[in-house]
Amino acid sequence: MAQGPAAAPVPVAAPSPMLPRVALETSAGRIVIELETVKAPITAGNFLKYVEQKKLDGTEFYRAVRAADHFGFVQFGANSDPKRLLPPIAHEPTTQTGLHHTDGEISLARRAPGTGGGEFTISIGDQTHSLDAGRGQPADNLGYAAFGHVVEGMDVIVGIMDAPVSPTATQRGAFKGEVPIAPVKVLTARRAKP
Repeated sequence: MAQGPAAAPVPVAAPSPMLPRVALETSAGRIVIELETVKAPITAGNFLKYVEQKKLDGTEFYRAVRAADHFGFVQFGANSDPKRLLPPIAHEPTTQTGLHHTDGEISLARRAPGTGGGEFTISIGDQTHSLDAGRGQPADNLGYAAFGHVVEGMDVIVGIMDAPVSPTATQRGAFKGEVPIAPVKVLTARRAKP
């Protein structure tokens, strides 16, 4: 019995990788962040090192910038404490990773490219025009390195941004008018199940 031509095999799409998640247990509630270890492996890997070495435990959300309703960012991390800092890492601009500073995106704070390490910001609202590469910020035009996004607890993030700030307090002489009166503590930062 003659058989017709064999049907072409249907390509099977490779399963998308399970991205790691980190749960921040804070004094204001739980925040879960999914890390883009495929698109931003250096920056996401750096964050995981801080988590695995428990260097974020006991830190604070020490900066809150509220530019408008549901628009700004919050910052947390080592706060330049030398005992908490790991060596700085190479900069992964958004033009390289394809990630963007949209609502809930976590990013690595830095000065010059390659100086980022243990300070992290979370965007509230779409910040692509001011924080993505190619938008003129900072002056080197390389933007900041986005590396994951909040998947649980954006209400906690917004609450941190909306909380009262001191009009006079600073952090090491910087961030005047952006320092929370009652900073939210990061009690623990641990890997979470996706």
